Amino acid sequence: MKVLVGLSGGVDSAVAAYLLKEKGYDVTCCFMRNWDSLTNNDILGNPTLENDECSQETDYNDAKKVADQLGLKLLRVDFVKEYWDNVFSVFLKEYEAGRTPNPDILCNKYIKFDSFFKFAKDNGFDFLATGHYVKSEIKNGKTIMKKAVDGNKDQSYFLCQISKESLEKSIFPLGEISKEEVRKIADDLNLAVAKKKDSTGICFIGERNFRQFLSNYLPMKSGNIIDVSTNKIKGIHKGVLYYTIGQRKGLDIGGEGGPWFVVGKDIIKNELYVSSENENDLLISTSCIVNNVNWLYEIPDELECNAKFRYRQPDQKIILKKINDDLVECIYKQGIKAVTPGQEAVFYIDDIVIGGGVIDKVFKNGIDIFEQVKEKVNGKSN
Repeated sequence: MKVLVGLSGGVDSAVAAYLLKEKGYDVTCCFMRNWDSLTNNDILGNPTLENDECSQETDYNDAKKVADQLGLKLLRVDFVKEYWDNVFSVFLKEYEAGRTPNPDILCNKYIKFDSFFKFAKDNGFDFLATGHYVKSEIKNGKTIMKKAVDGNKDQSYFLCQISKESLEKSIFPLGEISKEEVRKIADDLNLAVAKKKDSTGICFIGERNFRQFLSNYLPMKSGNIIDVSTNKIKGIHKGVLYYTIGQRKGLDIGGEGGPWFVVGKDIIKNELYVSSENENDLLISTSCIVNNVNWLYEIPDELECNAKFRYRQPDQKIILKKINDDLVECIYKQGIKAVTPGQEAVFYIDDIVIGGGVIDKVFKNGIDIFEQVKEKVNGKSN
């Protein structure tokens, strides 16, 4: 079996390649380049005014060292245009609309398990493999996705939008082992990346000051931070697009009454709405609408199951109701804090991934929760 491994220059994909080789697969590695960091230009040739260097070339060199150590061939492929068109442009549009998208989910959907998957097929490989912490197995003749054994590293949340076709032809060697075991394997092999830190930056773009980076594409426009309880100005924000519902850090609000949380924003008025900890019930919703749902497991039109509305959130009990194939309603009468439009809702039956989609609208007792926030502010200003 010929397997193409996505080698990123990190420890996880390196150990994934080693494990596959040990199992007797015919392994070839490939490094993906998806961001034009060499010229500091966007795909249209416009300068991005970036001040920090992307780690992409360092990652490639690390991937080459690992491939050489393992005696494996390393290919290199560019998806710069695909990344710009399908990931980064969507990412920017969502931020412009005041939503909070997840670029890693977009990257997995359109790059790693679409463009890269097609590259693997076109070049005669039987399977694609990555260093993701997730499991796949056959159930009733169909491939299903399950949470990884290492619950602290499970990445099923980020893979909820990949196609069934790519899932069927993908191998995840790290699904059954822990991060500690991965590090030990890398240490025992003396791999060049054994001590390398895990990446925490934007997918393929690297680690950098996020607000500063985003300002290259969405210029900062300061405005008022308003306490929804008093309608008084509590401070000045640096650009309403850069803040997330539920955000606590980075608000730079002093004085009494805190800590403060973002509970809403008005893109037209360029206003950021905050509430103190004593009144943060404004963050609690009881239902939401999720669109663009990608199904990985067949379910009835109504089902009691679990959901995550952000990564690392504990599983939340919900009632899932299909409106149509692409649209569902999630009901959680117990109330959940900071369910945010633009982020992903991922659904589970125990450790089986049902699917996931984008949170579109959020409600409290049947009324749009962010309209409630705005009405509260407008009511105090009348």
